[in-house]
Amino acid sequence: MLDVKNLNKEYPTPRGSLVVLSGVSFHLSRGDAVAITGPSGSGKSTLLHILGALDTPSSGSVALDGANPFELDEKELAAFRNEKVGFVFQDHCLLPQCSVLENVLTPTLVSRSGADRTDRARMLLDQVGLTERLDHRPAELSGGEKQRVALARALINEPALLLCDEPTGNLDSKSAENVASLLLELHARQRTILVVVTHSADLAARFPVRYEMVDRSIRKA
Repeated sequence: MLDVKNLNKEYPTPRGSLVVLSGVSFHLSRGDAVAITGPSGSGKSTLLHILGALDTPSSGSVALDGANPFELDEKELAAFRNEKVGFVFQDHCLLPQCSVLENVLTPTLVSRSGADRTDRARMLLDQVGLTERLDHRPAELSGGEKQRVALARALINEPALLLCDEPTGNLDSKSAENVASLLLELHARQRTILVVVTHSADLAARFPVRYEMVDRSIRKA
């Protein structure tokens, strides 16, 4: 489960503190899928980065399966991100020199389990329709195909939490629809907690639960 309590984030500026998040609280269980919308600058991406332990809150707490990542040392925190959290960003962030299969396997290279997940990588790539593309490089793929690789990579370590920041933002309408369908289909199979930040009303409408960022806090839409 994901438990967020009274989360606050502010940044110091020459004119005083800039408050980005204020009193954000919510609770999600395994299998939940949530879309978060709101205008640019409302704190959506900051919230996502804190949930994934890429940024730290000014106050408040985040607990994933009972673990507070901000109480971990640097080595434990890196392992937490690798094993517990999957990320999909607007830009696919694939390694250009690596094949599709190698890109999906990248998170396993630093996993503490040491398990060979090649079969799982092939299974995920089959599920996103890229079985014929295993040996291709990112430059040989369309934008939609690259994002499907990124989605498979995010799921390779069977994370408890899948975070997506504008996953369809750089795609044409047809590719965006395909990626959205795959995202929800894979979520249903993997039973992760899925949190998606998006400006797309079409994408948000496909989620059973929707939140909106308003006045630096969050509410159900």
